[in-house]
Amino acid sequence: MKKALLAAIQVAILMGFSELVNVLAAWMHLPLPGSIVGILVLFLLLQFRVVKLEWIELGATWLLAELLLFFIPAAVGVMNYIPLLEQDGLRIFAVVLLSTLLVMTSSGLLARTLSRRKESRT
Repeated sequence: MKKALLAAIQVAILMGFSELVNVLAAWMHLPLPGSIVGILVLFLLLQFRVVKLEWIELGATWLLAELLLFFIPAAVGVMNYIPLLEQDGLRIFAVVLLSTLLVMTSSGLLARTLSRRKESRT
């Protein structure tokens, strides 16, 4: 029970941070979405040890574990665009497939590079 409460608090902290960065990005008229700016800022805060990993680890782990649930509303929302899918569905599918393959390939290459770098240091 204590662990679940701690995870819930950490999720609330991450959500608050996300909202704060979204407002900040809009206020500063940044060309990047607030979510991307937030990821970069959180990464830097973790790297420079301003934020300790233990402060957000449980909440972040839970969010990653339940990530698929966050895509359900978007997938259901696609049903509002049936005429668009009928007209440009194949092109949209090709773009989604190509971008998915690019992301998977680049993620795999990056993970392999980081893994090799970590192994060479030990």
